[in-house]
Amino acid sequence: MRNIIEDLLTQQEKQKAEDLVTQLEAIFIDKLSALTEKQRSSYKAINETNKLFVNKVWDYRQHSTILSSPDVDWQEFEKDYKARAYAESLLGRIQSIAYRLESTKILHDYDNYQDALNDYAYSQYSKGAGKPGFTEKVAELKQFFARTRNIADTNETEK
Repeated sequence: MRNIIEDLLTQQEKQKAEDLVTQLEAIFIDKLSALTEKQRSSYKAINETNKLFVNKVWDYRQHSTILSSPDVDWQEFEKDYKARAYAESLLGRIQSIAYRLESTKILHDYDNYQDALNDYAYSQYSKGAGKPGFTEKVAELKQFFARTRNIADTNETEK
């Protein structure tokens, strides 16, 4: 059977990617938060409308400082604003890579599964032909093809 995807990364490129991810992990290990599920539900990400609201307040701060509340620590606001923008940008890039890695993995999984099915069919054929070793192999692989009984058939036999 024809495979639908090839592994186009060289061993050197794979190692470089691993090294770069390790470097990213080292940079972020003590600098990024990891909220619990309870904390995530408490804080929640702001929706798009609220992001527009924050952006508008920031815009007013930049162009009409006199209209800004004296109760807000504007230096901290700016730090948070810029850090959020950076995190959002980097996250988008990483999510794009993650999506493409997941898609590639799905295709490789598909290829492996199709080839495994082909091998199982060959093993069943070889077992039927009496070739040694295939009876055991088919018996071992058969567990992955658990058959469920048809409920209608079960009801008919129980009457």
